[in-house]
Amino acid sequence: MHKIRLIIAASGLALLLPVAGLSQSPDEIKQMTPEQRREYVQGLSDEERQVLREQRRAEFDAMTDEEKAALRQRRSEHRSDRQDAMREHWNSLSDEEKAAAREKHRELKQQRHETWKNMSDEEKAAARQHMQDKRREHDERRNRQQ
Repeated sequence: MHKIRLIIAASGLALLLPVAGLSQSPDEIKQMTPEQRREYVQGLSDEERQVLREQRRAEFDAMTDEEKAALRQRRSEHRSDRQDAMREHWNSLSDEEKAAAREKHRELKQQRHETWKNMSDEEKAAARQHMQDKRREHDERRNRQQ
């Protein structure tokens, strides 16, 4: 059943890809610098981002268990490197820069709070449902990986 779903997903992606108009192949995207990749992905429509996510998911699902384990290990190491770099950057900031970063964080948090406060009950319910769906998808992926 799982293989049938993979085949259907791959077929669907093959049909969607020309419509979505992704101008870069997945390999080209992987070769970009983080800044280039961020800029490219931000320029995509929601539908194009969804196609890209599904494409990545299909690639991951097609991997062997050993390939998945190696990828997870690389991601874990990369995450640790990023955390170390962020910590080093934070420690290199002056007190004024740290205060400015904290203030910016507070402002963004306040904006989110204001946005939420100004949403209708229906919009809030839709947002809650969206987050529950995202958490459920995440949990299902985690359970499949184990």
